[in-house]
Amino acid sequence: MIIGKHDKGDKMIQIDLDLQCSNCGKNVPGGIKASEKYYGTELFEKELELFQENYLCGICRDKKRLKN
Repeated sequence: MIIGKHDKGDKMIQIDLDLQCSNCGKNVPGGIKASEKYYGTELFEKELELFQENYLCGICRDKKRLKN
C-alpha cells in the first residue's frame, strides 16, 4: 500500500510493518511504501498511526464487505 503525498519523480521506499487486525488481533505481515520526502514527517506519523488503528485482515475485511 502506498501512503502519503508523492510526486512523480520522488524516490519511494519500502517500510516493513508489524500489523495487527484492529478487529480480531491477528498478526498480518505487510508493509507500505512512502516517498523519501514524506517519510519521517509529522503528517506521515499521524497517517501511519491511523492506518494501523483501522487495519483489517483479509477475513475481517471480507466479513465487513458482505455485511454491508
